[in-house]
Amino acid sequence: MAVGHRLTAKLLRLDQKRTAQSRPGGIMITTLVLTDPIFEELEQIARLPVETAGVLLAGIARAPNGDMRLLGRAMRWVAQDAYLAREGDHLSIASHGYVPALAEAESLGAIPIWFHTHPGVGSHPTPSIADRQVDQDIADLFRLRSGTDLYITLIASPSDGGVTFTGEVNFGEGGKVSIDRLWRVGDKWQLTNAFNSEAPQIPAIFDRSVRAFGRDVQQTLGALRIGIVGCGGTGSAVAEQLVRLGVRHLSLIDADTLTESNVTRVYGSTPAEVSKPKTQISRNHLMSIAPDLECQTVAAMVTLERTARELISCDVVFGCTDDNAGRLVLSRLSTFLVTPVIDLGVLLGGDGALASINGRVTTLLPGSACLVCRDRIDLARAQTELRTPEERIRLENEGYAPVLGGIEPAVVTFTTSVASAAINELLERLIGFGPTPRPTEVLFRWHEREISTNIAKPRPGHYCDPESHKTGKGDGNPFLEQAWPGA
Repeated sequence: MAVGHRLTAKLLRLDQKRTAQSRPGGIMITTLVLTDPIFEELEQIARLPVETAGVLLAGIARAPNGDMRLLGRAMRWVAQDAYLAREGDHLSIASHGYVPALAEAESLGAIPIWFHTHPGVGSHPTPSIADRQVDQDIADLFRLRSGTDLYITLIASPSDGGVTFTGEVNFGEGGKVSIDRLWRVGDKWQLTNAFNSEAPQIPAIFDRSVRAFGRDVQQTLGALRIGIVGCGGTGSAVAEQLVRLGVRHLSLIDADTLTESNVTRVYGSTPAEVSKPKTQISRNHLMSIAPDLECQTVAAMVTLERTARELISCDVVFGCTDDNAGRLVLSRLSTFLVTPVIDLGVLLGGDGALASINGRVTTLLPGSACLVCRDRIDLARAQTELRTPEERIRLENEGYAPVLGGIEPAVVTFTTSVASAAINELLERLIGFGPTPRPTEVLFRWHEREISTNIAKPRPGHYCDPESHKTGKGDGNPFLEQAWPGA
């Protein structure tokens, strides 16, 4: 096998233009998601002076809107003895250099992605004529061993900011789409668009923000797909701050309608909108701030599978729901889809006189403890919340289910404070202005004027434990490997 490189950038732009005009299967955006360890491997290998190849094992998730996410699970490099030739712009590999990785992909139910580098800062990570020939030679074998009609390629070159790349998803019927973006998830988050992608213009209204954290972060905010589960006091405050920061792609999920007591906390609400869906109220308000906002709304519970699947296309999800069952879904989603989840909580103590004011912001990442491992979810209450009202009453009367609490106290200043703290976690991960390693949980005790942070590891064998091999499995059946109501 021979692999060469350095097609001109002009040819790549023409190829990308043709691909964008004829994306098969309704696919809109294709994102490659890599955890820190895998990204760092690729970045280190891309800086070698000779071409290097390997197979990236990945999960796959397809969103209802057509977006596709490729979820990196492990990198398997070609062994040194499998290289027949290896130069700065050429390599030749024996088949035993990649066949074992295909067998591993088959056993894991993963998709094998053929990867190689084009060395040298300033090199073009664009497929050459020789690369195209290699693709023709191995595509059928990759498809056969993965059990899908997909053949996926990825080429990377070093850059000053990490790596630059191109990638393609080739379909059995002959169509193909480009990999549009690379989303790095770990201690720090980084979004990289494919080589030769046009950088979006930054409106002048964000001048003060650009002066604070630079153009790259501002462009990333405009490109991120963010989901918000819960549009009440914390969720509406999160949404408003995100939009004013420049986020322009939101998915809002909430099954509830506005009540009179919600008006004191829900941003954008007025007494005239009582009984209207919270998602509709939030969307209308946010669109008045940013008419160019793409805002999807889902007026349904995230504990329903069809609702949870709407979060597949998101790069980050804010958990602003106050129910345990919803948090259980988001906790699993963060592992199986390699999607950072920032979960918020506020708890006020006292009846008519505040005795305690507690807030929490927990960031769920690959390799960190989930909400279950942190004991942030009451599993018995979560099971009760998933039942119908009639079932709840019967089981509560029989003593087989915990009695769900009544209306908890809530105040706009504290819901807003924890929302701001959650947004700060997003910005800190994008900018990197704090010490490392970054904590995965921040606890607020406002009544004691105290703030503390912590880092927690998964329980051995739990789904969030990397050794369980659940990270990046994708949208298998059952989705998130859990039972769903009505399934």
